[in-house]
Amino acid sequence: MDRPRFRSYFLHPRFWLMWLGLGLLWLLVQLPYPLLLRLGRGLGVLMYSLAVSRRQIAARNLELCFPELSVAERKRLLQENFASTGIAFFEMAISWWWPKKRLRRLAHIEGLEHLKQAQAEGQGVILMAVHFTTLEIGAALLGQQHTIDGMYREHKNPLFDYLQRSGRERHNLDATAVERDDVRGMLKLLRAGRAIWYAPDQDYGPKQSLFTPLFGIQAATVTATSKFARLGRARVLPFTQLRLADDSGYRLVVHPPLADFPGESEETDCLRINQWVESAIRACPEQYLWAHRRFKTRPEGEPKLYRKRQ
Repeated sequence: MDRPRFRSYFLHPRFWLMWLGLGLLWLLVQLPYPLLLRLGRGLGVLMYSLAVSRRQIAARNLELCFPELSVAERKRLLQENFASTGIAFFEMAISWWWPKKRLRRLAHIEGLEHLKQAQAEGQGVILMAVHFTTLEIGAALLGQQHTIDGMYREHKNPLFDYLQRSGRERHNLDATAVERDDVRGMLKLLRAGRAIWYAPDQDYGPKQSLFTPLFGIQAATVTATSKFARLGRARVLPFTQLRLADDSGYRLVVHPPLADFPGESEETDCLRINQWVESAIRACPEQYLWAHRRFKTRPEGEPKLYRKRQ
């Protein structure tokens, strides 16, 4: 996919209000990092009050996944999760607009040698991640150290799409954005020894999915990870990221490649992936994207787990 280019169309009056908002956001993110975290937490409190539908989805997910917690404990976790989501708004802007040197100070990266070894051996890599609220800034920090290609879905707003791609790709000067449905293009990159960020932890419907336990619940789990690894002759390296509690930045870990993957069956692979996803989420549940309806697709005959959207 070609690099994003500025178009004179972006100066059309229909975008003026958006430019104004983006300008104010740019000014805000020049503030010290600890202050931005506090502003993000405040935004999270506001979102908790106003985003009723998303709050209900997140609360339901926590109820399903952590039945051992009391109602009060789950409410506290839900509030922390919305605070983390509010912070993610500013983390997005930080990753797009902070000078690279300033941004780099936030990174505490472990396991980079696994990526470098695969690169030295000409081996493609599926960087298997999960949808944490720190996703945007985590990819930027890792991208400063090693080129990462990514799955991409075009945004409906062309100006936002331009800014999003420009902000992401400035950390990876030779990175490639792969359309989410471009399987052939992804396999080509993997066979060329590239590293591609990929997260298999969301519900993409029954097509190309198997029902596999996640937090004890049968969840539609995509089989693409093992297919990409097999057809692309690629290693699967789990990748986790965590916003540190002392406000010093982020701990990013590139884990060793999964041994004997793909395995004997897609069912075995999906179970193994979900077990890893669950362990990664349990290590930091307040920073996971719980507002996604992870269990919306149900096995035949099983009742729906979420309320109908109003």
